[in-house]
Amino acid sequence: MNAMNAMDTSDWTSEATAAVAPRAPADFKIEREAHKLEKRLCREVGKAIVHYNMIEEGDKVMVCMSGGKDSYALLDILLKLKTRAPIHFDLVAVNLDQKQPGFPEHVLPDYLSSTGVPFHIENEDTYSIVKRLIPEGKTTCSLCSRLRRGILYRVADELGATKIALGHHRDDILQTLLLNMFFGGKLKSMPPKLVSDDGRHVVIRPLAFVPEKDTARWAQHRNFPIIPCNLCGSQENLQRKQLGEMLRDWEKRYPGRVENMFNALQNVVPSHLLDGALYDFKGARATGVADENGDKAFDAEEFPAPAALPGVQVVRIA
Repeated sequence: MNAMNAMDTSDWTSEATAAVAPRAPADFKIEREAHKLEKRLCREVGKAIVHYNMIEEGDKVMVCMSGGKDSYALLDILLKLKTRAPIHFDLVAVNLDQKQPGFPEHVLPDYLSSTGVPFHIENEDTYSIVKRLIPEGKTTCSLCSRLRRGILYRVADELGATKIALGHHRDDILQTLLLNMFFGGKLKSMPPKLVSDDGRHVVIRPLAFVPEKDTARWAQHRNFPIIPCNLCGSQENLQRKQLGEMLRDWEKRYPGRVENMFNALQNVVPSHLLDGALYDFKGARATGVADENGDKAFDAEEFPAPAALPGVQVVRIA
């Protein structure tokens, strides 16, 4: 049995108990909330790593750093887990400096030097390429991401990285699902672990179970030096941004809906979709054997009652 498969999340998230100096009540409350958030982040990242066997003994994990809150949080949590994990693995942080005008090129090297993690800054003027090829007002994300991907694959080879870790979180995964449904006509999202399109690298997303609100809170608590993206972050009408706002609105109005959507991605029933490549509809025949996943043709679907907002009573109308 693979050693990773024999582990559970607690192997990755256990921590030593240390003495805590007395603090003022307000300070203690802030520290307590931050500690709870740290434990939750470590637990969710550790769960994803174990569940999908993302990191194995001896791996060299290349953590892609954009300068945004999510990649900072990813590196920070992986550094914490590295000291607790039951296996040995190495981390190397990589940033692609795309030569955007006004980009503060000292920020990431200064921060990464303070962490002690090995790092590499790759300098490639993809900004000029994107601006030359994409008409003003059009979204630049597609070309920008293709250029970044090719460069980072090359850097991974040069550094001897066995895994490439990206900072996509739960909300990114759900936004991608909706983008593909609404605009691509596909039931497809971001996988937590997959071989790269060139067939030579394994890409992992350790933040797959982490909601964006937690990476935002952690970035604020840790005071990461966030670097905005002037290529895509300033494009206000991006479809992904609109879908992110829609998800946040849903979660506010219907607590638990986003979590249920994410759980659905891990609980797929191919026989109840329409893809003949996943289920042999043409060959379906009556067997006389009962199957709880069989079609209940005349039964209405029943779902749990929605969670109530604090102080709000939910009344079910027959």
